[in-house]
Order: sequence, then structure tokens, then C-alpha cells
Amino acid sequence: MILTVLYVLLPLLDVLSYAEENLRAGATRLDCVRASEQCLREQACSTKYRTMRQCVAGGKESNFSMVAGQEAKDECRSAMDALKQSPLYNCRCKRGMKKEKNCLRIYWGIYQTLQGNDFLEDSPYEPVNSRLSDIFRLAPIIGEPAVARENNCLNAAKACNLNDTCKKYRSAYISPCTSRVSTAEVCNKRKCHKALRQFFDKVPPKHSYGMLFCSCPLSDQTACSERRRQTIVPVCSYEEKQKPNCLELQASCKTNYICRSRLADFFVNCQPEPRSLSGCLKENYADCLLSYSGLIGTVMTANYLRSPKISVSPYCDCSNSGNNKDECDKFTEFFTENTCLRNAIQAFGNGTDVGVWQPMSPVQTTTSTTTPYQRNRERNPNTLDNHINTDPGIYHFCGSLQCVSLAGDTPVCVDPSVYLYVPATLCPIRL
Repeated sequence: MILTVLYVLLPLLDVLSYAEENLRAGATRLDCVRASEQCLREQACSTKYRTMRQCVAGGKESNFSMVAGQEAKDECRSAMDALKQSPLYNCRCKRGMKKEKNCLRIYWGIYQTLQGNDFLEDSPYEPVNSRLSDIFRLAPIIGEPAVARENNCLNAAKACNLNDTCKKYRSAYISPCTSRVSTAEVCNKRKCHKALRQFFDKVPPKHSYGMLFCSCPLSDQTACSERRRQTIVPVCSYEEKQKPNCLELQASCKTNYICRSRLADFFVNCQPEPRSLSGCLKENYADCLLSYSGLIGTVMTANYLRSPKISVSPYCDCSNSGNNKDECDKFTEFFTENTCLRNAIQAFGNGTDVGVWQPMSPVQTTTSTTTPYQRNRERNPNTLDNHINTDPGIYHFCGSLQCVSLAGDTPVCVDPSVYLYVPATLCPIRL
């Protein structure tokens, strides 16, 4: 029994230690706007900062392309090394902050020489201190779990209208997203996207998520699912006259600081992990849902597909991909077959949350995305494991408990609120 409790508690202590480290880092870390201002006030930092900006002026395709000769390249590397010791190197931005675009411009100006592949890009956003776990416990207030008879998506819309903030920002995006500009254009997409971003940045998650991630009863799947799909007014915010190639859409996204940042945040926080109970590398559904909602209102806006299972996708396909077909498929599958995101949406609809529970030994991975066990400060990743778990089986949550296979391989229910083994409570590990 003691060994069982230790097996359950030790991974929790590891996660709590990581959380404490994050809090300490967050307490001293500046946002990139303030870090830039502070650097420019210090002569030594200012000189190195200006040198670095000249070095990367040529763009990511050829690092230090504006300088010639080995001596100049060494000067560029020296400037970058010096900035690693300044507040600029560790700076982050806050989603929805007043100067978000300027903050992200500074961030990517620093890191574009360090990062290239989208799957390796770190998120420029400061981790949210509150894990927003309450949104999962509040979900049943808006509507009962999916086995109920009520249309939870309709109930969520009604709840939004009863909340002043939700009603205000919902009306603010409904207007531009439904107003035809001309016979050729159904709306002003730019204004629609901006209003949608404000809705998901400003409205409390229990209301915005209630509409976006509501669960649908088996007796009313079609109508309820369609209402959920229509939440973001897809005819304006999502659809185009022609579907672009997904890699071309990705390239377009990377030219915009906000879109590139939201996409990087999504890759970090919704990274699937087949060996994890939750299906998520970071074991945090709330962070995944937050990062997914952040994509809405960008050119990489994703929406629900009309399919029997929960599946989302940007409005694009992989036709005309040529030799890049495999790369394109891998990109789209991160949306359509993402077990982490699917489980997070289902957990919200059912009012359950795995939180930071770690049922197995810490997952070892070669990806450079930040994990609860290791942060690669120098951001020099090796290889990347982008395997996505497509196993259709899902874990039981044992009601308010969680189902875990312990050392004896006997599936048992565990109380996640106290992280203790509940004896004599057995459960099947998969459906």
C-alpha cells in the first residue's frame, strides 16, 4: 500500500517542483516590450541588441545574411550570446496584452535565428499561472454531460446572453462576421477575426468555452454539433472561396506575428503523447483548450469537421503539395487526429479534468517543446517525435475518479483531488 501511494505521489511532486520553478521564473521575467526598453537604456545591452537586429535583418532563410566575412559572423554570434544573459532572452508576452503585436515582434526578432521548424518553436506566451481547472468543474453548470438529453450548446448560448461581458463581446463579433460588405464579399474578415480574438481573450472561459466546447447528447448529435460548429460564424471567419494548400496557409500564418505565435503556442500545449493517460505531453487540458481557442481569429482559424467523432481542421487541404505531401499530411493530422485536443474537449464537456496527474513514469521525449520535466534553455533540440496517438479507445474517468494502471497492472480508480489510491475500486482501463 505504501509503495502504491509513493508511486502515485512521486510524479506529482515532480510536477509541483516544475510549477514552483515556473512561478519563480515568472516573478522575475519581463514581457518583451519592457525588456527591450530596459535593454536600450543600458549601453552595453543596447549595442549588442542593435547589432543582433542588423544581423537578422535578412530574414530566417539565411542567418546573418546582411554581413559578410567570418569576423562579422563572429560578431553576430557574440551579440546573440551576450543577449542570452539579458532579460530579453527570457522575455515572454501575454495573450491579449495591450501591446501584444509589438511584444511578439520583439520576441520573434530575437528567436528567429534560434528556431525554424514549427514543431520546434517554443511558445512566446507567458504560461498562465492559473491552470483554469475550474472551467472543467463549472462545465456541468452550463449543461449536463453528453449522456443527457439537453442541447448543451443551446444552453451555453443562453448562459452567454445572461452574462454582460459575454453578451457584449459576442455581439461585437456577430455584427462584423454577419454583415455583407458587397455582392462579392460576405463580410469584412479582418474585423471579424479581430472581434473573435477579443471574445476569446476577454470573456471568462466558463462562457466562451461553454459555447465552443459544449458536449452534445447522442439523441441530438446533428443539430447540437452544427450549433457548436456555427459558434465562430464559419461562413466569414473560416471558409474561403477556394481551399488553400495547408502548407501555403501555414506560410501565410508565419508572416503575421500573432498568428505565428498562436500556432506555436498550440503546438506546444496540445502536443499528443500516446503514453500519457490524458493523451497530452504536458498533462494539462486547460492549457490545450486555451491555445486552441487562441487560433480562432487568425488565418489559421480551425473549426469542427462534420464527422461522427470530434475532429477539427483549418480550412485547407493537401492537394497540390507535390513532394511535400507527407509534411502537409503531418501538419493537418496535428489538428484532425490530435488525441490531446480531442480528449481535452471531451473532458470539458464531461466536467472532468486530469489536471497535472501523471500516471506513469515521466515521459521522455526529444521534442524541444517545454515539458513538466525539462526545459532546454539553450533551445538546441535534437530530433523530434511527432507521433500522434490515433487509438480510438479513450480512458474511463471513474466518475469523479481517474482510472490508472499501477505497478501490478491492475486498473484502479484514483482520487485526483488528493492523488491517493482508492482501494478495492477497480475499473477497465479502456473502452
